[in-house]
Order: sequence, then structure tokens, then C-alpha cells
Amino acid sequence: MFSSLRVRNYRLFFAGQVVSNIGTWMQRIAQDWLVLSLTGSSTAVGITTALQFLPMLLLGLYGGLLVDRLPKRPTLLVTQASMAVTGLALAALDLSGHVEVWHVYVAALLVGMATVVDNPARQTFVSEMVGRDQLQNAVSLNSANFQSARLVGPAVAGVLITGMGTGWAFLINGLSFAAPIAGLMMMRGRELHPVERAPRAKGQLREGIRYVSGRPHLYWTIVLIGFVGAFGFNFPVVLSAFADDVFHTGAGGYSLFNTLIAVGSLAGALLAARRSRARLRLLIVAALAFGVLEVAAALSPELWMFALLLVPIGAFSMTVNVTANTGIQMATEPAMRGRVMSLFMMVFLGGTPIGAPLAGWATDVYGPRAGFAVCGAVAALSAVAVGVVLARVGRLRLAVGWEGAHPTVRVVPRERQPATAG
Repeated sequence: MFSSLRVRNYRLFFAGQVVSNIGTWMQRIAQDWLVLSLTGSSTAVGITTALQFLPMLLLGLYGGLLVDRLPKRPTLLVTQASMAVTGLALAALDLSGHVEVWHVYVAALLVGMATVVDNPARQTFVSEMVGRDQLQNAVSLNSANFQSARLVGPAVAGVLITGMGTGWAFLINGLSFAAPIAGLMMMRGRELHPVERAPRAKGQLREGIRYVSGRPHLYWTIVLIGFVGAFGFNFPVVLSAFADDVFHTGAGGYSLFNTLIAVGSLAGALLAARRSRARLRLLIVAALAFGVLEVAAALSPELWMFALLLVPIGAFSMTVNVTANTGIQMATEPAMRGRVMSLFMMVFLGGTPIGAPLAGWATDVYGPRAGFAVCGAVAALSAVAVGVVLARVGRLRLAVGWEGAHPTVRVVPRERQPATAG
């Protein structure tokens, strides 16, 4: 389960990300709650989330092209430092009592611009640290790292927000970037697995799009993750509304909801680390279960029932994320990986500027339950649609039978029709 941690460079990267991810989750909780406190609007929370991911939607492919051309480690030093400065600036405004909602909007947009390069650089740098054989394990542990921080960050943020205000969460996040920067600087360059960088040439963006469009397993995975990411992953919008308007639990309840999502996500990431392959059928089933569970949570009448369902929602969300991420990296040539992963992240994160305001609007107009149910329904229906398309492309069908006393359902190749004599 932890085999990639034997690699020294990856251990340094992993340790730095533990600290930084805790700060990132603290800022996310504080940012959403600050906007909700300043405006009283779920739509405003959705706009903040949209601004943070809008640059990925507009510039994601260019970020991936830069990552294919640039050395990964120096690139990450620049992006991590820029996000640290943004967090510290927002902390200064909040702690001094001068923060306004447009300041949060600008900070979210600046972090999003840094993420355009930082995200594909971090995703592809993993293979340079551990090599192809450990890639599945390292990607899964990265997700487990992020979700472990999700257990700590929201809980600490809830205490800080309740007792001292949101500004201290922003300050801790800004300072936390010192850890990954130090880890990157301490790495041994000779122990990295170098990947040939793409030379400057015309048509490289179109080349990346053609590469994906000519491979159905890549194309339809990205389509599915786009729908699930745009609608199903709108946790900041939905959970803040449930905490404030449905169950009236305040900032403490919001941090608790995020912590429960993280418990499930951590379990899902650790289970993914034990798998040797990323299968498309697992991706489809996990996306379907994720959407159905969101609809069930939206309809839950009691707080305990809603909270209990957040754990498997987190587990299936992480299964979708890790399976899609690893499958795409394993199926992509190294020289194209930056562009392909940027397209993946552009669709996954870039769909948020579309989905988050819509989810916020539906939550404000029809209530949190309706907003959450619609998000889950879109995720489930997209899983069914993409599963049907991939089955037709791969000439597959469901085979229902019995094994002893137990029914079985398998995906098997369709029988070819015999050719008729003319």
C-alpha cells in the first residue's frame, strides 16, 4: 500500500504536501464561510468557487503545454510560492478588518491562475519521482494525502473560525507552503526519472486534442469526469447551505460535513493504492454509485442520516478521481502527458465555473435538497450514458447468470454475427 514511499524524492514531496494540503483545506473552509457571512448567498459561494476554477477552463490546455516544455521542479517552486503570497495577502486583509467580498473573489481567481500550471505539473511530476512501476501507488497515496489533510484542515478551521475568525486560517495556509517548497529544494535531481520535454513547435495544442479524440478510452473518461466534476463535486456550495439553512449547525457543522466526506475519501484512496490496475468498469460503477448516494443524501430527513451518507459519498468520489487520473496517465505517452492531464484537469476542475453557479442558483431558488439532488442525478445519468457508449464501442454486453446459489453479472464481449454467404 505504501511502496512508493521508499523513494526518497517522493517522501520529501509527500511530506511537504501533507502540511500544505492541511493549510489548503483550512483556506477552503474559511473562504466559503467568509463569503457566506459577508453576503448570505449560496450563489456568491458558487461564484467564488467558479472564479477559482475558471482559469483552468479557459487556459488549462496552455498550462499543460507549458508543463510539457518546462522542467517540473522549478515550475512547481514558482507556482507554490505564488499561492503562498496570495494566502498571506488575504490573511492581512481579513485580520486587519478591511476584507470585502471582491477581495475574496480576486484571491480565488489568482489561486486559480497559479493552479493552471501547478496542477498538471504536480500530476506529471509524480512519474518523474517514482517511475512507471510505482505510478498507480503514488497517485493513490497523493489522493490519500489530500484527503488525510481534509480530516484535519476543516476541523482546525472550524475551531479557528468559531473562536478567532477566518483570517487565521488564511495565515496558516500561506505559511504552510514553506513545507513543499523546502521539500522540492531538498530533492536529488540525479534520482529523478527524466522525461523528454516537448520542443517548441506549431500546432502542439491541436496535437494534444487529436491525441485524446483518437482514443475512445481517454475521450470518454474525460467526458464522464467532466459531468461528475461540474455537478457532483459541488460540496462547498451544497454543504455550506445544508449547514446554514437545513440543519442550522453553523461553521462547526460545515467543517464536520467536510471531515466526514474526507473520512470516506481517505478510505477510497487507500483502497485504490492496493489496486494494480485502473479499470474503466470500476470508474463507471463508482460514478453511478456516487450520484445515487448524493440523491439519497439530499432526501435524508435527519441530520444523522445525512452525515452517515457523506462517508460513502467521499469513498466513491475518490474512487472516481483516482481511477480516472491513474488510467489516463498510464495510457498516455510521456511526451504528451502534460497536455493530456491538463485537458483532464481542465474538464474536471474547469467544469466547476459552470456547475457551481448553477448549483448555487438551484440551492437559493429551490432549496439545498433540490440542488444536491440535481447534482447527484446528473452524475448518475452521465455514468449510465458513458457506460452504454463504451460498451457499444468495445462491443460488450452484460451477462446475467448463476454461480452456485448466487446470481452473477459480468461484462463480456458480444458474440460476432457469422458472415452470410452472398
